[in-house]
Amino acid sequence: MKTTVILQSNYIPWKGYFDLMHDADEFIIFDDRQYTRRDWRNRNQVKAANGTQWMSIPVISKSKYDQRIDETMVADQVWAMKHWKTLVQLYRDAPHFSAFADRIEALYRAAAQEQMLSRVNRLFLEGMGDILGLKTVLRWSSEFSVADGKTERLVALCQATGADRYISGPAARSYLEPAAFAEAGIDLQFKDYEGYPEYPQKFPPFVHGVTVLDLLFNVGPDAPWYIWGWREEIPPPN
Repeated sequence: MKTTVILQSNYIPWKGYFDLMHDADEFIIFDDRQYTRRDWRNRNQVKAANGTQWMSIPVISKSKYDQRIDETMVADQVWAMKHWKTLVQLYRDAPHFSAFADRIEALYRAAAQEQMLSRVNRLFLEGMGDILGLKTVLRWSSEFSVADGKTERLVALCQATGADRYISGPAARSYLEPAAFAEAGIDLQFKDYEGYPEYPQKFPPFVHGVTVLDLLFNVGPDAPWYIWGWREEIPPPN
């Protein structure tokens, strides 16, 4: 079966996002949707000694109530090095920080040259996907001219990519219409985020929902096991 996943872009998202990328043959970045403030589009959390801490990309959104995600501009370029300095401060003593520092810093330097939020997010999605060994094809939803509507557009995007299976995040259960997928011959599945194993996190108590960078810096090349390997009966890392 060919599997498609369709999600709005997030800024260096948590491991569950990359778990869905791993499940997909084609991953459609759903960025021709309305930008939502105080959401995961332009921010994510890291782990600090006193708990979780937000890192937010400043964007131009004042009086732009109807702008789409792919129309949202970054307000300045200095954010990138500020975020990198925060990561250095928090994770420089983490077991695998030094092994990945150059690659992550290079992503931040490239992101500092981007003006559009969607392109910043895609840069990190592709960069982190490469580090995690993912081969998933990423595409923009704006590439396709298909029907609109919450369920109708998703079904049409699946059809446009030749998918016969669609995997959704669990929150979409509240609004998706399974009958529309069934009528189109598409197997609708909902991702289960339960059961992720904890890993040695630098600042306890453990928190799952932080950026995937926390996982990478703490467990390094074992990161894929903590995202999807544990489900595939792959032996756990030593």
